[in-house]
Amino acid sequence: MKRRILFGFLVGVGVSLIVAYFIHGGIEYTSTDQFCESCHVHPHATQSWKDGPHYKTASGLVAHCVDCHLPPKGLEHFTEKTKAGARDVYGYLFTDISKIDWEAKSVLDHAVTYTFDSACTNCHVELFPVGLPEKAVDPHLHYTKNREELRCINCHLTVGHFHEEKPALEEVTREVITDEDDKERTPLVSEIAPDAFVNYIEVLPESDVTFEMVAIPGGTFLIGSSESEPFRDGDEGPQRQVKVSSFWMGKFEVSWREHEAYYAQTATYGKNEKGEETDAITGPTPPYQPPDQGWGKGSRPAITMTHYAAEKYCEWLSAVTGRKYRLPTEAEWEYACRAGTIGPYFFDGLPESWLDRWFGKLVGGMINEDFLQEHAWYRANSSMKTHPSETKKPNPWGLHNMIGNVKEFCLDWYDPNIYEKYAADALVIDPVGPPNGEEHVIRGGSFKSAPGELRSAARDHTRHDEWLKTDPQAPKSVWWYSDNNDVGFRLVGEYEGGEEAGN
Repeated sequence: MKRRILFGFLVGVGVSLIVAYFIHGGIEYTSTDQFCESCHVHPHATQSWKDGPHYKTASGLVAHCVDCHLPPKGLEHFTEKTKAGARDVYGYLFTDISKIDWEAKSVLDHAVTYTFDSACTNCHVELFPVGLPEKAVDPHLHYTKNREELRCINCHLTVGHFHEEKPALEEVTREVITDEDDKERTPLVSEIAPDAFVNYIEVLPESDVTFEMVAIPGGTFLIGSSESEPFRDGDEGPQRQVKVSSFWMGKFEVSWREHEAYYAQTATYGKNEKGEETDAITGPTPPYQPPDQGWGKGSRPAITMTHYAAEKYCEWLSAVTGRKYRLPTEAEWEYACRAGTIGPYFFDGLPESWLDRWFGKLVGGMINEDFLQEHAWYRANSSMKTHPSETKKPNPWGLHNMIGNVKEFCLDWYDPNIYEKYAADALVIDPVGPPNGEEHVIRGGSFKSAPGELRSAARDHTRHDEWLKTDPQAPKSVWWYSDNNDVGFRLVGEYEGGEEAGN
């Protein structure tokens, strides 16, 4: 009997050892770079890893795929390995890889889901090694104090896979037409009468940079959305009848070209980039990191600046041109975006619902994707980055990118219940929102947005503290957001000519 028990025990141990051997072998094999590469069909994943700083370090070590893309040890390692494996096998078998936008997949929003801080710190144990560049000391100190909120990849996005710096993209330029025989051209502001209410082109002083302003005649409209509108949020109602006075609005968002003219003529440390003493208008400090995210500048919308910085730009522009420029009120923005329309968009169609997607479009009213593609850079076509402003069609009043590309700051403080506070039985005239608050309204959706977020009535707001969480400076910058790259702004010019304004 004892022999049988002993024999059974030894057989059990032997089988267990064999099973453990094969399990261990399977884990080891599925952790090799070659195995990862067999499923990961990204055309540049392996080569960019080999070209990057983690393929062969200064000491000769190689950081393998699992070293960065899985937790280093413990139950979490095997749990994440199982999840990643299941996801990758499904994608390999059932996804049309020819339609994957790899550029969009490489941005921070996606990358944070495929890397682990514990993997980074498993190798980089010492965050303040000998030879650490001085400019890296403050960020690393900031990280050690805020580990629950910050990730290594927030600042080190490109270290795992080499990203070759691309040449500047060819930008579409807006040229001022000077042919005197062309009667349809937009006039320079110097060519129109002081009280004229027409479209005009402004030339920034001390530069050859221009921008166009569109005359928006005043009128009335219903602000907000009806309770039956798909994807409606609670802060979009109740609808109220609003009257808006005439104003000018920028044909495009403020571009990098315009912002750089401002930056060159202002300064924070007493002198501008030309070395000249500046006036009383303060300009932005140098950004801590490239504010254009490496996507290019030119006619792309200026991004990553704070609401305060956008207001300071308007203040400077008003001073140098002698005309009053500011951010639009929320009511002005929606009125201009709608351009006389009353539906979810300024073109026909409704937002796509989950029923449309999953049950063969059984319900009607799905958005016309062709129109959306023609008018907006959004999640489906943007590759998760900004684009030159002239590359999409305008709304019926000639305004480009009122939806998509970048969200836009409004003048108003954000209040989710502000419409309830407007009179229901009377016309609300030129509302400006609550008298104070903590965050500001932003409108229009961006290159990251889904179709439902691009509706004319869709509201959003700044998240000031969240958008500065990786800024290591003390105090944090008042000019640049370290953690937001999809908000810009559009100008409004004030008109004092009365109700009879028209094009």
